[in-house]
Amino acid sequence: MLRTRIILVISAAVLVALLFSLPKVVVENDAEEIDSAEKSESALAPSNAHDDEIDTDIAVNIERLKENLGVAENIEKSITFADSLAMLYLKANKYDSAAKFFEIIAEKQPSEANWLKTGDTYYEAYGFAMDRAKQEFLGEKAREYFNKVLEESPDNLSAKNKLAMTYLSTKNPMQGIMMLREILEDNPKNEQAMFNLGILSMQSGQHDRAVERFSKLVQLYPNNTQAQFFLGVSYIEIGNKEKAKEQFTLVKSLDDDPAVQATADSYLEELK
Repeated sequence: MLRTRIILVISAAVLVALLFSLPKVVVENDAEEIDSAEKSESALAPSNAHDDEIDTDIAVNIERLKENLGVAENIEKSITFADSLAMLYLKANKYDSAAKFFEIIAEKQPSEANWLKTGDTYYEAYGFAMDRAKQEFLGEKAREYFNKVLEESPDNLSAKNKLAMTYLSTKNPMQGIMMLREILEDNPKNEQAMFNLGILSMQSGQHDRAVERFSKLVQLYPNNTQAQFFLGVSYIEIGNKEKAKEQFTLVKSLDDDPAVQATADSYLEELK
């Protein structure tokens, strides 16, 4: 299936998961009105790794560190144990659990760096969440920490981009869209915001608009393999097979990862 192939090729897991779990948001080209429709029938996670059982050795270390954290004598030791736990959970692809321990660190040692790490990890977990209630909770937690970062550093556009994307699965997706547009008003060449809006155009079925957005993006950032790939997919959706072939051939030249090569080849085979 098309969605499965997209998931296999992309390393930016959160954006791909969001592509198929967000409500249908329409970003109009001229009037720039925003409508939201029903949520997609299914949400696909980038992989099943998040649901796998934790490796026995990692699980043993986690339990030991939790015991140490519970009896830690001072903040410094608590932070050390919490950081070790977070890293083990990241190794096991348990982003929600890792985020909780990064949050402990951020509470004990508030700083922009710790807030950003916590927000980023909650955002990763948000992208993997299959359950709607869990997704909303994780998105809210990510927003909490991204807002702290932006209070200190309003120009942190990476945090603002991710903050915007978390709003798109709420009852007010317009707020996220407007934030992405604000980023592009201030920085018309912001790669992340351009990519996010291209993804949203695809998700809402505006494939002509997606072609326009991704074409502009790859003109500015020709080595953005993800954008090049999605441009190929968008060309397929509008029926332009020749352009799609060009894109997937280009993707193969940009990334020699076996999964990327296999995915591009599968499209090229179908486009013969």
